[in-house]
Parts: sequence; C-alpha cells; structure tokens
Amino acid sequence: MHPWQMLLAVAVVIGSAAPVAAQSYSLVTPDGTVYFTNVPTRPAERRAAFVPPETRALYRPYSREIAEAARRYGVSERLIWAVIRAESGFDPRAVSRRGAQGLMQLMPQTAAILGVRDCFDPRQNIDGGVRHLRAMLETFRNNLRLAIAAYNVGEKAVLAYRGVPPYPETQQYVTRVLRLYGTTVRMVELPEGFRIVERDGTIVYTNIPPADPPYRTGG
Repeated sequence: MHPWQMLLAVAVVIGSAAPVAAQSYSLVTPDGTVYFTNVPTRPAERRAAFVPPETRALYRPYSREIAEAARRYGVSERLIWAVIRAESGFDPRAVSRRGAQGLMQLMPQTAAILGVRDCFDPRQNIDGGVRHLRAMLETFRNNLRLAIAAYNVGEKAVLAYRGVPPYPETQQYVTRVLRLYGTTVRMVELPEGFRIVERDGTIVYTNIPPADPPYRTGG
C-alpha cells in the first residue's frame, strides 16, 4: 500500500473516532509530502499560524511574495520566513558588512547569477533567495542543517568540511534559523508515517518526516 493510502486510512480512523464537531484537513505539498491535520490548510490561515505574533507585522507586507516563492520552488513558507528573519529582520534595505543586500541578503555576485536585477525589490529578492535556498536543499539532499549553512557561507565551504564549517558566525546562524523554523515539539514515528505535534497544539500526520528539524521524539 502506498504511504498516502495508509495515511488516508489513518485519517479515516481518526475522523471516525473524533467528536462530531471535530474536523480534519489534508494537504499535499509540491514535493509530494502528504499532511493530515486538525487545523485548516488554507495558505492564509496556515501562514498566520506559524508566524509568531510579535513578528506578524514584519511578515505581513511580504506574505504574498513568500507564498508565491514557496509554491514555485517547493520550499516551506516557515523556512523562508526563518531565513529572512535571521538574515535581515525583514528590512528590505538591509546591507551587511560584506555587501549582502535586501530581505534574503543576496551577495551581488549571487544575485547576478540568479538574474536578480534589483536586490532591494522584495519580490525579486525573495524569488532569487528562495531559488538559491532550493538549490542548496537539492545539493545537500534536503539536509536542512547543511543547506542553511551553505546559504550562509557557500556550498564550497560546507563540502570542504563535510558538514557545517567551524565558523562561529555560521554555526550561530544555523542554530538561529533552525530555532526560528522549528515549531515541532514532538514527533512520533508510526507504521504509516509520522505524527507531529506543534507548539500551537496543531497535530499533523505526514508520510515524510521534517528535514532535520530540531524536534525530539517521544510518545
């Protein structure tokens, strides 16, 4: 039986055992991950759920650009939000000491390769940054820790060290992004897949585990 069929059976069992007023929702992401959850999966509602209240005002002006890039390149909106939060604090005019620019802090050389003409244009910057992040995820076979490190310091350094380079700045960056990204507090492996409980109480059933998140397993 295919994993999604098995999960559908799980969802049916859960639904039949739940109170009449309870509802369940399903979502299939671009990479084929199947989710069953107890909260609505409409993009606007899910976006509002994963952004902490204190930073929603920063996120809101770019929510459409983030959602579009997430769908286009198959990258988690929450991961994009975490990278932008760590890179620029959602300042579209941010410039680093090394010359990285905009929301996702693209270096001029990287921006040129990605075809980004104006790094200070939020739409162009987010599109280019997410495309680059997608490339890092593919390069490191969806190892989130390595992909994030490569986004920060470059893939050559990660390949050379065969892991996160021993640079304090990069190590702190990876830790920060994973902390911002990781809302999972418990993940339980089931015969049919995985059950994830998030910090806001959301329960998710999926056929693919999160890519190297800072979760802990348990019952």
